Amino acid sequence: MKKKKVNLRDLDTQKHSGEHSHDDGHNHSSPPDEVSNLKTYIPAIFSFVMLIIGIAVDYFDALPFFKGWVRIVWYTVAYIPVGLPVIKEGLKSIRNGDFFTEFFLMSIATLGAFAIGEYPEGVAVMLFYAVGELFQQAAVNRARGNIKALLDVRPNEALVYRNGDFISVNPETVKIGEKIQVRVGEKVPLDGILLSDKGSFNTAALTGESKPDTIQKEASVFAGSINLDGVIEVETTKEFKDSSIARILDMVQNATARKSKTELFIRKFARVYTPIVVFLAIGLTFLPYFFVDGYVFRDWLYRALIFLVISCPCALVISIPLGYFGGLGAASRNGILFKGASFLDAMTKVNTVVMDKTGTVTKGVFKIKEVVNDSAFAKADFMKYLMAMEEQSTHPIAKAIMEYKAEGADYDATDVTEIAGKGLKGTINGKTVLVGNKALMTSNSIDVPSETDTIVESIVMVGIDGKFAGYVTIADELKEDAHQAIKQIREAGISKIIMLSGDKDSITQKVSKELGIDWAKGGLLPEDKLNEVEKLKAQPDTTVAFIGDGINDAPVLAASDVGMAMGGLGSDVAIETADVIIQNDQPSKIARSIKIGRSTRSIVWQNIVLAFGVKIIVLILGAGGLATMWEAVFADVGVALLAILNAVRLQKMKWN
Repeated sequence: MKKKKVNLRDLDTQKHSGEHSHDDGHNHSSPPDEVSNLKTYIPAIFSFVMLIIGIAVDYFDALPFFKGWVRIVWYTVAYIPVGLPVIKEGLKSIRNGDFFTEFFLMSIATLGAFAIGEYPEGVAVMLFYAVGELFQQAAVNRARGNIKALLDVRPNEALVYRNGDFISVNPETVKIGEKIQVRVGEKVPLDGILLSDKGSFNTAALTGESKPDTIQKEASVFAGSINLDGVIEVETTKEFKDSSIARILDMVQNATARKSKTELFIRKFARVYTPIVVFLAIGLTFLPYFFVDGYVFRDWLYRALIFLVISCPCALVISIPLGYFGGLGAASRNGILFKGASFLDAMTKVNTVVMDKTGTVTKGVFKIKEVVNDSAFAKADFMKYLMAMEEQSTHPIAKAIMEYKAEGADYDATDVTEIAGKGLKGTINGKTVLVGNKALMTSNSIDVPSETDTIVESIVMVGIDGKFAGYVTIADELKEDAHQAIKQIREAGISKIIMLSGDKDSITQKVSKELGIDWAKGGLLPEDKLNEVEKLKAQPDTTVAFIGDGINDAPVLAASDVGMAMGGLGSDVAIETADVIIQNDQPSKIARSIKIGRSTRSIVWQNIVLAFGVKIIVLILGAGGLATMWEAVFADVGVALLAILNAVRLQKMKWN
């Protein structure tokens, strides 16, 4: 099934025929892009003034001529600005084969009120309905604000170096490997590598973090970041369509089209519920003739009209999509991208969190933790031997060793050969040098100290001319918020936290113990991780969220109930496969995403209970003749407004 694409530029003015989802435009007369525009309110203001004047004249009997056709014309003029757009939408829906819509209900109820002479009430019902629509549109615009703001981050030009000068072009025309210039205050148009010595960037639109990010030469720069300090130059590494900001926009646009089960149920419910209400109203009008003494058609028609107004499903079909949309917006503001409302729901059911180690709770950057050298070699001299050999390798551990600062002139290694699964062998200053693991040392008859057997971290040993010269330990660093992340996940009520890693088991167990994780297993291939998650899912009442960042995590991300990927360091495959993206790679956002999902679902259910509860009470009163059209207005529009205000609370909440 193809994903439905939503153009965010058109969301405010988009109209849909057929199925009337308030989330997709609400099917009302096309509102302008900005509800705050005074023109939007003029019809409602005009109708309100006319209504108040008419009611006042009626009440005080101030104008003797305000009777008969004069009174009818007055209230008709008051009705037209707010009623005509709704009637038009009702007729349009009927032409499209959709008879039983809220527009049909409101049109029949208000025109029926006019037919029995209840002109003020007919105008009032339609006026308050129109006001409710305006409030709903304003709330939708507010909820969309955090998501639509991403459009303002999308750069519309790039200064690219061509023919000896920087020229302004459309970012979509820039190729990989071209050099672009970004001035102070401008947005980086494409992903790339920083060519300047350093740069400072505002990445709030991408990560949700307001703190500037300062990076050094050759570090990655992401499209949508704002350059804060000095003119910089960047070498592009991706085309515009593959850049980070384009990828985020695509995910957000798809997210608005993916409905939760609750939304889909309510939409189906409304399509069954509305015709039932219409036929019940018809029955309420005519059936009492056969059972009630002194039957008065006008009285029972009035009750049926009240019944129609109360029964309008506005509060449900407005507030539920708005609640989920608010949740998506709140998450986006916090640097968390849900690929659809269905995943907000799924997150509320998670009770088991499984996470990768490298790149998820650790930085994925190796650093030398300890240098231990034999007394026969000075430390600086020992490191020069090691660095000269590792200079020939592209392994991540070799890169970490090469970042070490050793004083004095560098050594040159010759005749370097790689011994598969063991390490390197070469010659430096006429000496035979071995760099690698214990197996390399023992296979060359070099005695290794027994103390090395207890070392958990990755270890690189050095042998020089048949003697053990020392070793260095290499370790990945925990992310700054790793401990906080585990604590907050537990506070969120998650019963089980598990770590599955491809790194060796001893390191995985050490990190797991340090963080207080329940259970861990290392040395796993991608298929091993998948098997472990499948076992967990097979357990009764277990809903699994898996958090990872690498290509090897993609199968598990797809198989888990909720897949979460680190969006900064994470591979494109992991990000495409995942259901939720953490833009700034902070594991503490895991708990925050759970809280946002739960808050969203809580508000949605509050609105469902409120809408049904009030409607049932007033329906009973209306059928019994104890409620007037004014109570009906509250049961419909009043409850809708309360539900909207409740949904808007999501935008104000804070998740620490």
